[in-house]
Amino acid sequence: MSNCENDHIRQIHSNLTKKITDPKYPCLGAKASINTGQYRLGVYGSMASDGFTPQLSKDLKQYTRETIESDSDYLTFIAVFTDEIHSELDFENKLWQQLQKLNDLESTEEIWDPSVSNNPGDDNFSFSFGGTAFFIVGLHPRSSRKARRFSFPAMAFNLHRQFDKLRENDQFENMKKVIRERDMDYQGSINPMVEDFGEGQEAPQYSGRRVTKDWKCPFHPGNVSSEKEKI
Repeated sequence: MSNCENDHIRQIHSNLTKKITDPKYPCLGAKASINTGQYRLGVYGSMASDGFTPQLSKDLKQYTRETIESDSDYLTFIAVFTDEIHSELDFENKLWQQLQKLNDLESTEEIWDPSVSNNPGDDNFSFSFGGTAFFIVGLHPRSSRKARRFSFPAMAFNLHRQFDKLRENDQFENMKKVIRERDMDYQGSINPMVEDFGEGQEAPQYSGRRVTKDWKCPFHPGNVSSEKEKI
């Protein structure tokens, strides 16, 4: 790795930690991840690139194994890219193109996580990769939400089972309440696209862009199928 690449990664680390450790930053989960070192960072080239998607796939599966083995509540994987982002719609399109590329890499033997739907129009849809469901948070320089605004385009991958564990431990509702109160102080409003899982479509939340009710997700699951479809 060249000195230039090392400098670039150090800059990303610096920008990320500076943003998340800001005392006013609203997301408690993100703060816990950064403050305890429970995050993994991958730096790639252009989003949805055929050249970089295989490495992202490999890193994402390694993160999944590590998170499950450690039973971590907050371990997150942050994929950072080099694209110049021109608008919220531009980022949204690239985010879904990247998720489509990951899905296209999956083999026909892979199963969509049976705990969630593979139809992005369903309320209980979640992106699944390697048989595991994720909640994805997009960040980029053009975001209208301050909490989602970052100097580089990025995607934070979090295992859905982490949210399920928080619910089982009766921690989720209080954390959600505090985060929304902090977000109100941080921006002056609560993110209108954030819904409770199972009470609104998840797909529109990934990019952070405010969309209308008639928004259609551009993602189409290909090789991977649900258990129900295989019966």
